[in-house]
This record gives sequence, structure tokens and C-alpha cells, in this order.
Amino acid sequence: MRQCQRPGVRKAFRGAASLTLPHERGARAYIFILMLIFCTIAGILSILGILLDAFETIVLPRRVQRSFRLTSWFYRRTWIPYRAIANRIPSRARRENFLSYFGPLSLIFLLILWASGLIFGFALLQYGAGEHFRLNGEPLTFGLLVYHSGETFFTLGYGDIIPSSGLARLLSVVESGLGFGFLGVVIGYLPTIYSSFSRREIEISLLDARAGSPPSAAELLSRFGNCPQQAVLDQIFKDWERWAAEVLESHLSYPALSFFRSQHNNQSWLGALITILDASALVIAGVDGLRPEQAKITFAMARHAVVDLAQVVNARYNPNTPDRLPEQELNRLRSQLAERGVKLREGAAFEEKLSHLRSQYESYAVATALNLSITLPPWIHPDRQKDNWQAGPWDRAIQARSLVGRVQSMDDHF
Repeated sequence: MRQCQRPGVRKAFRGAASLTLPHERGARAYIFILMLIFCTIAGILSILGILLDAFETIVLPRRVQRSFRLTSWFYRRTWIPYRAIANRIPSRARRENFLSYFGPLSLIFLLILWASGLIFGFALLQYGAGEHFRLNGEPLTFGLLVYHSGETFFTLGYGDIIPSSGLARLLSVVESGLGFGFLGVVIGYLPTIYSSFSRREIEISLLDARAGSPPSAAELLSRFGNCPQQAVLDQIFKDWERWAAEVLESHLSYPALSFFRSQHNNQSWLGALITILDASALVIAGVDGLRPEQAKITFAMARHAVVDLAQVVNARYNPNTPDRLPEQELNRLRSQLAERGVKLREGAAFEEKLSHLRSQYESYAVATALNLSITLPPWIHPDRQKDNWQAGPWDRAIQARSLVGRVQSMDDHF
């Protein structure tokens, strides 16, 4: 077996030996040494950079404010073209189904990106600082060292390329241990993020019977906003105060959750959050017979969540944000609520207070919805909407057999 001190080093010195001038041979050797030093430094920086990025994404439970992060760069470069493709799908149901694949797929490709970066970084480090030989005696190339780094990282250990120096052996041991730990992080990361997703979706599903599908502030107050149900409405606000805090914590710790879509096409975490903000803003602005204490606390927490999460998804302020509640819609909202026993206060003071409350969160919510391709629910639906629990795929067949009375048609909410 022939030992190769560095991949390509013999070839470099053979080329240098063919030169007649000694100073040219020295220059060739000097350039080669510089290349080895560069590869060593580049390998160290690559490994440290990827480990830091993975630590900040998975382990560190807070948002990192830095000009460049590999994870942020990855999501910007993949989500924008993915969203552009989705926007070309005319069917809303198919578009939502297509968008729902991005969140889980992004986790897989992000882990592949980290693993590939670590393998390439160790290959650079082995190329610059290690010494190896092949069992068949053929010379080593950088491509073969990448292969050797990959089999070491995933602890395959075929043994066709063997480290021969103490430093190369140490690097191989470190890489194999890091690869084993990386697989452990993958196994622990996925159940944790799916557990957070599941907890988020429970309250969204519960909102169906409380505020409709898609939810709206008008529907929530219509069902629970009259005076005898003050305690029920306060309990709903209290539950959603805690939900908003949990969503803020989980989405800051695991930003990929922002891209996870809800099970139903007419539901979303952002839509639920904006519904609670709208409803609590109405109660704070003034609803006859309702006390605003719990609504104020819920509004504060929900507003905190929507502002911070807008930064997580890199939302940009748009001064031309469309008005979600023009005067005509406000009058219709007031009229519909009055028909169901909920009376909003009259006068300019109510409208000014409501406008001030809306200005604190609507721009953030609209910008976030634009970035994530989420349709925000209106303050009040133009037509009567059927709740998801009231619909089923067999309704028309049952109606045809005259087993029940008239069943309304509905859009597919899956």
C-alpha cells in the first residue's frame, strides 16, 4: 500500500520538479501550502457556522437577530418560488393542499442541507490537515474525501479509505460522533415540532363552533356577546390568551411552524388570531352590557404574538394596507349584531377607539398573511356560512334518500 500525505500533493510536486528554475518550484509548493491552509480554515468555519445555525434553530428558545442565518436564507430562497407556483393554481382547495406540503418538506430539506454542509466541511478539513491512503493504492482526490467524509458522518465505515495521521484519525472520530448526535437531534426535533403543531390546532378546531368557519368577530360576538353570557365570553378570551402565548413561544422557538397549514382550508393560525383580536377590540371599544377587563388582557397578548411573529416570517410594512372594516361594513356589522342581541356603542368615541385598536395589529396581520399566502377572515361574512361540524361528504346522498330535511350545499373545507 502506498501512502498519500495529501491528496494531489505528489502530482503537484511532480509538476514542480519538471520546472528548471528552483524559485518556480518553491512558488508552486508555496501556493499548494496556502491552498491546504485555506481548505483547513474554510472547513472549520463551515462546520462551526452550520453547528451554530442548527443550535439557534433547534435548541435556542428565542429569536436570533443577525444579518445572515443559513436557515433564514434557506426559507427565503425556497418559500418565495414555492409560493409563486402555488399562486398559479386556480383552485383554492388545491392551492392550500399544495402549500401544506411546504412546512414538512422544508424540515427534511433543511436537515439535508445541514448534513451536506457538515460533510463538505469535514472533507475540506481532512483535505487540508489530514493524511489518508486507499487500500488499492490509488491516489486520493477531493471528491473521494467527500465520499469518505459522508461514510464517516453516517458511521458506515467501509474502510476503503483510512486516515493515517493522528489528526486525521481524530477528525474521523469527531465527525462520526457528530453524525450520531445529528441523527439524534433529527429524531428529537420532529416529534417536538409536531407536538407543538398539534397543540396549536386543538384550539383552532374548537373555534369552529364558537366563531364559525372561517371564524369572524361578528359570529363570535353574535353567539356569546349578549349580557347573560359574559362569563362564557370571558372564558373564551382567557383560553385564547393562553393559546396566543403558546403560539408565540412555539413559533419563536420553531419558526417552521408558521408554514404549517391547518387541517381545513378555511382555517389557519393567523386567521384564528386575527378573529380574537377583532372580537376583543370590539368589546374594548364598547359593547353594551359587556365588561372589557378580560378582553383587554387577551388583546394585549394576541397583539404581542402577531407583532413578533410578523418579524419571524420577515413581513414588510405596507403603508397602503387595505381597510378591512370600511364604514359600510361597520354599519352592516352593527346592524347584524343588533339583530342578535349585541349592541355596539354609538358615537365618534367608539369609532376612534376601535380605529386606534385596529391600527395596532392589522398592518402586521395583513403583511404576515401576504407573506404566508393566508386569507384573513373578514370582520363579518357577506353570507351565512356553515360551520365545519355541520357539513359532511354524505349530506347530499342522505338528502337524496329523504332521511333528513333540506341540507345546504357547502364548499369543500379540506
